[in-house]
Amino acid sequence: MNRPATPRSKAAAALLRLGGWTALLPPAPGPKLVGAAYPHTSNWDLLPALLWAWATGTPLKFVAKHSLFRFPLGSLLRAWGGVSVDRRRAGGNFVDAVATMIAEQPEIVLGLAPEGTRERAEAWKSGFYHMAQAAGVPVALIAFDWKRRRVGVLGYLTPSGDFEADYQQIRAIYAGVVGRHPQKATPIRARLEVAEGVRERM
Repeated sequence: MNRPATPRSKAAAALLRLGGWTALLPPAPGPKLVGAAYPHTSNWDLLPALLWAWATGTPLKFVAKHSLFRFPLGSLLRAWGGVSVDRRRAGGNFVDAVATMIAEQPEIVLGLAPEGTRERAEAWKSGFYHMAQAAGVPVALIAFDWKRRRVGVLGYLTPSGDFEADYQQIRAIYAGVVGRHPQKATPIRARLEVAEGVRERM
């Protein structure tokens, strides 16, 4: 992210190397991104993610409920990059609230887990996609690749509105990525694709 090295970034990079991890960060298309983190199958994903953000100087943030940012948990969440988004500011619309928050930041990589759970589900949730569209920013496709010990951004996607084409591109970018618990990874497909498959079988 074009930041000078700091003692924290050097220490984080050293810890990643010590653990056998490679930090990935191709040149970003802009200072604001929505990050889709996959496959998120373990709480342990947080450790390489934080070390990656510190090592690369990435302004990584993640969304948590407004009510969680109370003492004493709030201070810890903010220190780790947690961002409080109050849905009431956008009339209860979570996507619009996040888009407003992104617009207010000079630079940000807002990390989200499209699976919505650490257990296997039928399809990805599309919130990350709609947030990127609403904010007018690209999506950074972030990987927790425990097989090859890689963490960070594999590539970028500008949502086109064509779910089928965009998800095909996402699947191609994540090809070969394996999470800590592979059996828990959710297939990379939109809920629309699942619904369409159900209609075809009826």
